[in-house]
Amino acid sequence: MPLPKAELHLHIEGTLEPELAFELAARNGVTLPYADTDELRKAYDFEDLQSFLNLYYELMAVLRTERDFADLADAYLTRAAAQGVRHAEIFFDPQAHLARGVSMGTVVEGLWGALGNSRRSHGISTRLILCFLRDESAESAMETLEAARPYLDRITGVGLDSAEVGHPPVKFREVYEAAAALGLRRVAHAGEEGPPEYIGEALDVLGVERVDHGLRCMEDPALVERLVRERVPLTLCPLSNVRLRTVDTLADHPLPDMLDAGLLCTVNSDDPAYFGGYAGDNFAAVHRTLGLTEDRLRELARNSFLASFLEDDEELRARYLAEVDAYEFAGDAVS
Repeated sequence: MPLPKAELHLHIEGTLEPELAFELAARNGVTLPYADTDELRKAYDFEDLQSFLNLYYELMAVLRTERDFADLADAYLTRAAAQGVRHAEIFFDPQAHLARGVSMGTVVEGLWGALGNSRRSHGISTRLILCFLRDESAESAMETLEAARPYLDRITGVGLDSAEVGHPPVKFREVYEAAAALGLRRVAHAGEEGPPEYIGEALDVLGVERVDHGLRCMEDPALVERLVRERVPLTLCPLSNVRLRTVDTLADHPLPDMLDAGLLCTVNSDDPAYFGGYAGDNFAAVHRTLGLTEDRLRELARNSFLASFLEDDEELRARYLAEVDAYEFAGDAVS
């Protein structure tokens, strides 16, 4: 049995495995520029964040109907459950779909077709987080938030993703203020490829409650001290960092130093279909390569539930934490 964990940094579009991509393409009459799944997998060799994003958006063309989004989410939940995920807070990118003529309702209703009964069907509680594309305009972000208003009973929070460099958090001040006024939780990608200053700006200008990635905080000791003092969670994605060349090798990853510094770190998969592993695979990789002890792994699992947006169900959070505390490690079975 895998170590129980929450996944807090997961882009549902990034769970589109090549086999499902070809299945949906056939269903919807979409021609992919790849001969087969093997050729498509070979395209998953990225030089940086932008080279990944180019393929990421290209493959979204196969997602057209509510059924497509439901199948995508159900496939993720199946894999996540097998790797010990008990709670998942799932990002989605509506602007990328709206630009293709797919409505907000199609996306949300489709995802909810799987997420709405995820506890019963997969044993995973879920939350849905709407992300704004930071390389689109602030006006587009505000229009997207407005389009989401009819569906806010199914959306827990907002996030900020896509190409980071050159798109500072301050660009989205107004839409985050609007989201806060609507009672939505707030997170943002910061300090992945962008500078440490983006992390402070996300906290001070956007009022985020969690920082997605946050890797480059280690370049600023004062920022690290602040993150530790304020107990700001960081949703790290180790295998993603390697595939996108943010760190050269997994052995170079600063996760152990971050934990030693007292940072509230979590381990997540980001875009697992593209980056070679789901949540449990990331846990297993850092255990094997970084030599994390069982106590450290348990700390990461506890952190994931402590950092989750479960304030509306503290009893459930307590139950998950009890599962982590009671977990007995068996060999390398941490995934």
